[in-house]
Amino acid sequence: MKYALLAVAMGLATTFAVPVHARDTSERWTPAEAKAWYAKQQWPLGSNYLPANAINQLEMWQADTFDPARIDEEFGWAQQAGMTTMRVFLHDLLWQQDAAGFKKRIDTFLAIADKHGIKPIFVLFDSCWDPEPKLGPQHPPIPGVHNSGWVQSPGVAMTDPGQYPRLEQYVKDIVGSFAKDKRILAWDVWNEPDNPGGGNYDAKEPKDKEGHVAKLLPQVFAWARSAAPVQPLTSGLWHHDDWADPARLNAVERTQVEQSDVISFHDYSWPETFAGRVKQLQTYGRPLICTEYMARGNGSTIDGILPIAKKADVGMVNWGFVVGKSQTNMPWDSWQRPYTMAPPTLWFHDLFYADGKPYRQREIDILRSLSHAPRGAVPADALTFPMQAVGAGR
Repeated sequence: MKYALLAVAMGLATTFAVPVHARDTSERWTPAEAKAWYAKQQWPLGSNYLPANAINQLEMWQADTFDPARIDEEFGWAQQAGMTTMRVFLHDLLWQQDAAGFKKRIDTFLAIADKHGIKPIFVLFDSCWDPEPKLGPQHPPIPGVHNSGWVQSPGVAMTDPGQYPRLEQYVKDIVGSFAKDKRILAWDVWNEPDNPGGGNYDAKEPKDKEGHVAKLLPQVFAWARSAAPVQPLTSGLWHHDDWADPARLNAVERTQVEQSDVISFHDYSWPETFAGRVKQLQTYGRPLICTEYMARGNGSTIDGILPIAKKADVGMVNWGFVVGKSQTNMPWDSWQRPYTMAPPTLWFHDLFYADGKPYRQREIDILRSLSHAPRGAVPADALTFPMQAVGAGR
C-alpha cells in the first residue's frame, strides 16, 4: 500500500512538474521567463571582442591564426576591469571549412572565458563592411582606416536561396552543439541585419539587401530556436527611429522586436539620447542589453552613458576592447579621410593598448566600480571625478 501511495505521490509530483520543464521550446520566451533568466545573471558588462592580432573574425578563429594565449592574456585585463561578458562574432565560412575544428576552437575559447568569469554573447551573422568574405590569409590593415578588414556573414551569399540549407545547417549545428552550455550568455543571431554595409563596398553590396534580410532573419531565429538553447536569442535594433511605436518599425526591426527573448540595441549617441532609447524599449517589458555603444567623438562615453545604464539595469557592451589590427580607435570617417599622418586626437573606440595599458585609467575605474556595485546601484565614485584628488581650494 505504501508503495502504491508513493507511486501516486510521485505521479502527482511529475504531473505538476511537467508544465515547468516541458514548455514548447520552439516558442519565444515570455517576458516573465526572460526577466527570471536576467535576474540570475551578473550584470552584463563587456566589450565587442577581437584580439589585437586579428583583423576580423576569420583571422581570429581560423586554425592557423587562432591564438588562445593572446585571448587568455587579454581576458585577464577584462576580468580586472570587472567585465562579465564579451560579444564575439562567428562566421558561417569557418563552419563550412571545418565544422569540427571550429567547434573545438569555440570550446577552447569558452574554457578561457570561463576561467576569467566571462560569459560571451556569440553573433552568428553580420551585415557590416566587406560583403565578399574569403577564407585563408586576410589582407593587412589599410593604414589609418577604421575596421578595414571586417567581413560580413553571409554577405552576398544571402542573395542565393541555394545557400539557405548550408546556412541553416550552420546555425543548427553551432547553436545545437552549445545549446545547454551555461558558459554562453546569449545568441545574437544577426548583427545590424539591414545595415547597408559601410566603407567603400557599395558596388559589391547585395541588391535589395533589406528584402533578402527580411526574408532570412525570421528563418534564422527559427533555426536557432529549434535547437532549444538555454540561452536567450536576440538581434539588436540600431536605426534611430521611435522604437516604442511598432508602426514605425520596418520589417527587419519588427522581426527583431517580435522574436528576441531579450531586447538588444545599439546607440552611439549623447547620454540624453541613450536614456530616451532605453525608455522607449522598456515598454516591451523585457530585459535590455545595449550590445554596441561608446564612440567618444560622438558623445557616447563610459563616463556619460554607463551610470545611466547601471541605474536602469541595462546590460552594456562597448565597441572595441584592445587596439590592434582592426584599428577601431580610428573614427568611421577615416574611410573618407584616413589617419595616415597622425592618429586621431581622441580614440573613437577601444579601451586598452596592445600591451594592456588602459587608454584612460578613469574609464577602467568606472567599469570596475559599477560592475562591483549591487544591481541598479551607482556608486558616487562612478559619477564624477573624486574631488579629494583635486584638493581643497583657497
